[in-house]
Amino acid sequence: MTSKLRFLVTTGTISAAMLGANPAFAAGTSAGDTITNSVSVAYEVGGVAQTAETDSDTFTVDRKLDMTIAETDGAARPVFPGQTAADSPGNPPAYLTFTVTNDSNDEVDFALSATQLTTGTATPFSGTDDFDVSSLQIFVDSNGNGVYDAGVDTATFIDELGEDLSVEVFIVGDIPVSAVNGDSSGITLTASIRQGNDGVTGGAIGGAYSDDSGSANTEDGTVNAANIDNVFVNISDSATDNFVIDSANIAVAKTSTVLWDPINGSTNPKSIPGAVVEYCIAVTNSSTTTAATNVAITDNISALDVSFYGTTIPSGPATIPTANGVISATACDGTGTNADASGLGESGGTISGNLGDVAASSTETLLFRVTVD
Repeated sequence: MTSKLRFLVTTGTISAAMLGANPAFAAGTSAGDTITNSVSVAYEVGGVAQTAETDSDTFTVDRKLDMTIAETDGAARPVFPGQTAADSPGNPPAYLTFTVTNDSNDEVDFALSATQLTTGTATPFSGTDDFDVSSLQIFVDSNGNGVYDAGVDTATFIDELGEDLSVEVFIVGDIPVSAVNGDSSGITLTASIRQGNDGVTGGAIGGAYSDDSGSANTEDGTVNAANIDNVFVNISDSATDNFVIDSANIAVAKTSTVLWDPINGSTNPKSIPGAVVEYCIAVTNSSTTTAATNVAITDNISALDVSFYGTTIPSGPATIPTANGVISATACDGTGTNADASGLGESGGTISGNLGDVAASSTETLLFRVTVD
């Protein structure tokens, strides 16, 4: 009599000998993959080897839906009043950067939304929330360079993001002109998982997944989408970043130095009639990040008891360092230059000049000379 031994294989404990399994990644085995486990049982009857009994079990891996989102820069994004989402010379777009990561074991879409913090709420990096940003828009990094490229990054949702992959998302907007240095604006990006299309179609945001965590496993060994249960781990997440106003902060200081008088020359000169006085206009930009551009200076001396000095000193114990009144954008100690200064001149008693750009944390000067009437 031949007896047969039946061996029950359960899917509750899977050994390392499983067949057909994919290598494990951070997100785990991909949803929809099938795992087949086969067993062979050898036995003898009366010392005679019998035909081995075999059996196998196949199940389909379910879908784990999980994600993370994080602010990318680790600090507030400095902007200046009037900065916009547009990209133009001297006016780069104002944007915040976030990283969205698909920790699921399947390809998914992400819906994106932005919310401004309530005024007075603490922002992540710069204290209270002081202003709102207008014309908020969300765009996905299309070329992977981590920088918002206006007109290039145009997608407004994340389409078909593969498992274990990340993508940068930008929130762009217009900064109000009324904002002042130190003001902050906090903005929260929320990303929510939506159905992916397994890379087949794409181009449209998928619908919401159903949560099958609390229901019985529908596993029947058939490979189809309806047979994959969805387990929600974290299907929506948020992160907050903020803009901070760090504009050019200009301060002006005007000083005068007597260089020469007709009695003492350049040795201890006094501001008597006929004396030559040098004015120094110092423009300091105390911002640590932002240059002041097109810095124009106007100084009207026509109503003062001085005259623009534009002649050579005829005699005296010593001459002043510069023999005429040509306006210059040199440092007040006579050293240094300002390469982008332009339009320096005098007309009708009005001194004018353009210092060009005054870089962050720098001082540039314009000097001119007068004689005391």
